[in-house]
Amino acid sequence: MPLSLTPAERALLDGTHGEASSMAMRIVVAAGELLGADELVAVASAHIDGCLHHGDGGVEFAERLRDGGGQVAVPTTLNVGALDLIHPGVVRADAHKTDMARRQMQAYVDMGARPTFTCAPYQVGHEPGRGQHVAWGESNAIAFVNSVLGARTARYGDFLDACCAITGRAPLHGLHMDRHRRAAVIIDVTDVPAPLKERDVFYPVLGTWLGATVGTEISVIDGLPPTVTRDQLKALGAAAASSGAVGLFHVAGVTPEAPTVAEAVGDAPGSVPTIRLTADALRVALDRLSTTTGTPSVDALAVGSPHFSVAEFEALARLTAGRRMRIPFYACTARDTLR
Repeated sequence: MPLSLTPAERALLDGTHGEASSMAMRIVVAAGELLGADELVAVASAHIDGCLHHGDGGVEFAERLRDGGGQVAVPTTLNVGALDLIHPGVVRADAHKTDMARRQMQAYVDMGARPTFTCAPYQVGHEPGRGQHVAWGESNAIAFVNSVLGARTARYGDFLDACCAITGRAPLHGLHMDRHRRAAVIIDVTDVPAPLKERDVFYPVLGTWLGATVGTEISVIDGLPPTVTRDQLKALGAAAASSGAVGLFHVAGVTPEAPTVAEAVGDAPGSVPTIRLTADALRVALDRLSTTTGTPSVDALAVGSPHFSVAEFEALARLTAGRRMRIPFYACTARDTLR
């Protein structure tokens, strides 16, 4: 069924504002019809995952938008690229891949996107307000902006995210809508020992278990301490998005749409199932995270996926003070955080 378009949206589609805007709007409209949306929604910002080079087609797509006069219509940040432009020598790729990756990144900068090149734009000043509609790509960023900030985005992938940025519109469906943001399952973690819930290591394990258990369902987690940090929630959401396809979770008493379990559910808590997290389930989730059983040593260590925050660097500095690394150690972060 065709979408209902406003006169301004129809003008974008008809090419009044140039070929790039028309091409982007055709893709947004087609996606909306495929998703069963009735209309589009204006977005306040975008985060583009499509600047990461996976093949030359992505370069050609971005450059066609740019060469057609494309410019982002809303504040837009960029996910990581395939190159570290500050330390280009660390990337071991042939000349063609290096050139194409650089061209893809540059095309989006030419269209007005901020050269943030981070998977955690919420750590470098891109923080939409609660209830704002946005068009974000990148799985951990989607989970964070929906869950922790309370803004609204569906799961936008390459290259629909770029088209939303250029048109300033997205299909009105899924997590943009109230009825799709209510928790369908309660996760009870009250039996987990309190000292464990204070530790950073708990949260990626919890997220791994959550994604594998609920898949795409919206959950509300009951029993986490009110002192849970943004970095811990970041780790939870990133793991849940990787092991399942979680785009939104609630934490009772912590995240903005879940002052209580009942408010997250949108009805009496007894109307949805409850899953009680056990030590055995956590152990299985932890075991899934390692493939090094029987390996006596590791050759290198990398942290910062999602990108390290300033707070995480402060903790790392304390932990490593006065010590020297015996193996290569990489901490990945955004250029703004590095500064």
